[in-house]
Amino acid sequence: TRQWGDNLVFWVGDKTKGGKMFALINLDDESRLGRQPVVFSFAADPERFHELLEIEGVMPAPYLARAKWVALSNWNVFRKSELEDLLRQGHTRVFEKLPKKVKAAL
Repeated sequence: TRQWGDNLVFWVGDKTKGGKMFALINLDDESRLGRQPVVFSFAADPERFHELLEIEGVMPAPYLARAKWVALSNWNVFRKSELEDLLRQGHTRVFEKLPKKVKAAL
């Protein structure tokens, strides 16, 4: 879904039925002017959060860092397979936090 201006948000489950977001893409180039650019944010494995922040191009996600989300300044920070693994881990982490009723519906 699109949310908060021009962000494409990816959900685990249906947003209207208790689903939770696990990643988002910033589609609005203008919102990045004058700030460090963020093109993509996602839920990180809490055990790897600080390790990921050591990588050039990775930063705490605005507004979501306390929930252990990271943001990427460009699409070339990780190889495709690495990013897929990180997203799979983030999706699993968010899925595990869903209420039983929501999990059962998936």
